[in-house]
Amino acid sequence: MTYRVALWGTGNVGRHALAGIVARPDLELAGVWTSTPAKAGRDAGELCGLPPVGVAASTDEAEILARGVDCVVYTCMADVRLQEALDDLARLLRTGVDVVSASPVFLQFPDQVIPDAMSAPIRAAAAEGGASLFVNGIDPGFANDVLPIALSGISERIDQIRCMEILNYATYDQATVLFDIMGFGRPLDETPMLLLPGVLTMGWGSVVRQLAAALAVDLDGIEEHHVRLPAPETFGIASGTIEKGTAAALRFELRGMSGGRPVIVLEHVTRLRDDLAPDWPRPSGQGCYRVELTGEPNYTLDLRLLGSDGDHNTAGLKATAMRLVNAVPAVVASPPGLLTALDLPLIPGRGLVTGT
Repeated sequence: MTYRVALWGTGNVGRHALAGIVARPDLELAGVWTSTPAKAGRDAGELCGLPPVGVAASTDEAEILARGVDCVVYTCMADVRLQEALDDLARLLRTGVDVVSASPVFLQFPDQVIPDAMSAPIRAAAAEGGASLFVNGIDPGFANDVLPIALSGISERIDQIRCMEILNYATYDQATVLFDIMGFGRPLDETPMLLLPGVLTMGWGSVVRQLAAALAVDLDGIEEHHVRLPAPETFGIASGTIEKGTAAALRFELRGMSGGRPVIVLEHVTRLRDDLAPDWPRPSGQGCYRVELTGEPNYTLDLRLLGSDGDHNTAGLKATAMRLVNAVPAVVASPPGLLTALDLPLIPGRGLVTGT
C-alpha cells in the first residue's frame, strides 16, 4: 500500500523528514507546506538537498490538503508558538487527516503532565475528524520509550530506570532554542524559559509518566533539578558566541518519585564544549542516549549518534524525523485518537539497501 504524505514545515527537522519521505518506497510526497514565502514554488528536492522530485512547496494549506493526503508529517517548532501549534494540529485532525508530529512534546503522553483542558481540544478534533495523532521523536521519544521499555523486558527486578541524553550542542544551529529557551550564553543569574518552574516537567514529564504507565508504577510526583556552569572564556558555536562567564553547560533531571526515592529519571547532560564539566557523565562516542537500568541484573545501553557528515547533532535531527516518517503506516492503520508509543507496534524502517 502507498500512503500520500504531506510535510508541514521545512526547518531543521523538516528537511530531514522530507528526504525520508522521498526515500521510503511506500510513501508518496503529496505536498509541502512552508511558512516562508521565499520557499514557496521551490521544488521539494531542492529544499532537502535532493534532485527535483516534481512537488513544489506552498503556503496554501487548503490547496495541499485538497490533493488527497493520508498523513501529515508536522515538524513546525512549537516551543515559542505553543497555542499556534496546538491550533494547527487540531485543524488538520478535523479535516480527517492523520498526523505524526515532533511537537508539542507533552502530547507524547499528556496524562498527569498537563491539565486535561490542554489536550481536550486535540482529542475532540481527532474524534470529529476520525483521525489519529502521534507525537514522538528521539527525545522525548524513541530513546526514552522504546529503548527502556525493551530493556525492561529482560529484567528480573527493576529498582530504577534512568534515561540520559549526553550531547555537545555546539553544532546544533538553532539560536532560538539554545539562547532564548535553554539560556546558553546568558548570565547565570537569569532564569531561561526552560528552567522556569514546571517547564521541564511539561517538556519531559511525558517520558517519566509513560514509563511509569508501561511498568505499572504509581508515582508520588515528579521533582525537577538542574545545575548550570559558566564558560571559562569566550568561544564560538554554530549559533553564535558564548561570552566568558555565561551559561555554557547544563545538567537537569526529572525524578519520578515513589516511596521517597527516584525510580524513573530523565536526565540531560548538555555541553557546548567537550572539556566543560569533566566530572559530569561522558558520552559513548561523540554523543549518545543512554539507558541505565539498576536492578537484577544491572544494564547500561548506549545509543551512539553520528551522521554521515560526521556530526552527532545531524544524526539526532535525522532520528527525530525518521521516527515520524517511519510511523506513518502504523498511525494510519490505528483507530482515531491521541496515540502514544504504548499504543503502536514496533515501528520498522524501510532503508535496507540490497543488491550491488
